Amino acid sequence: MMLQNLAILVLAGFLGFAVISKVPNTLHTPLMSGTNAIHGIVLLGGLIVLGLGVDGVLNKVLLVIAIAFGTINVVGGFLVTDRMLSMFKGKRASAPEKEDA
Repeated sequence: MMLQNLAILVLAGFLGFAVISKVPNTLHTPLMSGTNAIHGIVLLGGLIVLGLGVDGVLNKVLLVIAIAFGTINVVGGFLVTDRMLSMFKGKRASAPEKEDA
């Protein structure tokens, strides 16, 4: 059973790399936003599982670490997405300064 799970993990990693490497540069920002939304749902699930009570100290520690890393991923992803989208906005013309006469 452990060998099967490990094989699935390795194959999923290769498949994910193959799919992401084929994405054109113009689609990276929308793809990142969608992935962050999905990861937010995963974080909510992790918080619910932690709140319901998990058996074992190791399981609780791993769950808290996963929630922390997931939170960093979501926040960082949204910050990067916001920065990339701000690059597409035009620069505003500055208002002329009033001179005192």
